[in-house]
Order: sequence, then C-alpha cells, then structure tokens
Amino acid sequence: MAYRESFYRFLMTQRDPDSTDEVAQFANDAQHDQTFPKQEQDYEKLSDYLELNAGYLPSMTIFDRAYEMYREKMSY
Repeated sequence: MAYRESFYRFLMTQRDPDSTDEVAQFANDAQHDQTFPKQEQDYEKLSDYLELNAGYLPSMTIFDRAYEMYREKMSY
C-alpha cells in the first residue's frame, strides 16, 4: 500500500497568511490547533473533530472543499 500523507500535512501546504482564500485561512488557523488530529486521513473522523472543536472554522463547507482538494492530490 502506498504511503498517503495525513490531511493535516496536506492542509499545512495551503497556509498563506496574506491570502483571503477560505482554505488558506482554515490552514492558518489549524496550524495553531494543538489538538488537531495530525495523523488522520478519514473524512468522518476529521469532520467530527472539526464540528466539535474548531470554533475557528466558520463553515464546514470550507473543510469539505479542502478535503476534496486533498483527495484529488492523493489519487495518483
């Protein structure tokens, strides 16, 4: 089985403190989330965590968009 990077690791590649893009802002904020599940790849587990713990995420549609970008990058 090929190695697949975690969602968090992918998300960190989207950081940009000067960007107004919602995914970049999500990445910037997630970087400071000490309890973010950094090794997780599973959509449901990540979604559950974010719904309960990520007050910095204004809409789950931003996570959905970021996760779709992650899936596209991981399907090689």
